[in-house]
Amino acid sequence: MDCTLRDGANVVGKGFSAELTKMMIEGLIRSNIKVIEMGNAYGLGAYEADGSIAPLTDVEYLELVQPYLDQAEIGMFMGVKNANEENIALAAKYGLKFLRIGANAGDGAKALTGIKLVKQYGMKCRFSMMKAYVLSSDELAKEAKMLEEAGLDEITIMDSAGTMLPEEAEEYSRKLCETVKIPVAFHCHNNLGLSVANALAAEKGGATVFDCGLMGMARSAGNCATELAAAVFQRYGAMEYVDLYTLLDFIDKELAPAMEGVYHAPVKPQDLVYGLAGCHSNFAKLFEAVAQEKGVHLYKLIAEVSKIDRKAPTRELIEQVADRMKEA
Repeated sequence: MDCTLRDGANVVGKGFSAELTKMMIEGLIRSNIKVIEMGNAYGLGAYEADGSIAPLTDVEYLELVQPYLDQAEIGMFMGVKNANEENIALAAKYGLKFLRIGANAGDGAKALTGIKLVKQYGMKCRFSMMKAYVLSSDELAKEAKMLEEAGLDEITIMDSAGTMLPEEAEEYSRKLCETVKIPVAFHCHNNLGLSVANALAAEKGGATVFDCGLMGMARSAGNCATELAAAVFQRYGAMEYVDLYTLLDFIDKELAPAMEGVYHAPVKPQDLVYGLAGCHSNFAKLFEAVAQEKGVHLYKLIAEVSKIDRKAPTRELIEQVADRMKEA
């Protein structure tokens, strides 16, 4: 699940502009990332109820996504105190595929009515157990079971402070997966620099959905970067449906320039490719020169050459690979 257009909006205020919202939805869909949470950073209903003033109202965000509803599973977050029938009916009226209710761990009982309403209005209901670490894994699992019995479709363990260690992410995920039958998701914040490691650990524990943000955008130290998650999971043979090169091109050519002066990715796409391919950045100028001369995709060239020689690729080898790429 890509949460840039909700949690990521914290880097600019309480929400993204219409232009940036459309840009990111289209970039994600082109990259085959099609579960998207969007809208006000504080969720549906927060604009009026909590004074969370974003560039667009809830209705304006809902109107904006109409052309994309048949191309992706698009939904909104909603704080538990705003999980009322008026807001839920509004989301259903505009065709959202899901609502994700959020409450602090231990406060799940407050969401039971909201969950039932979301289901009555024909939408998928997700739930975020915010600050999951305030409960033990056993306590959290017990609460998850109660929420599942209310009709919940998916439950998210939220490491809201980015405080969990990988062994904790694995333990909490495993405990929930042993207790409930619905999918378990994990939301990593990067305050200890462990967001990718925690996503991998959560997957080991059985989690199957991972909250991410383009370029790592989110509140505080950010979320697990969408592009990093895709790259690392692809090294393990997973998430291969994500078109990683299309995603990196989108970041390089559209998103990063649009966010210049406001936010920058901790790991730039080209550096990510070096890591993914096992290519030392000392060869950067050589790869760049050949890619430009031959008119081939730089990142794909790095990857293909590195399959042959990751120690000391020669210009001759790089040119040969580039020629084969052009022929193909």
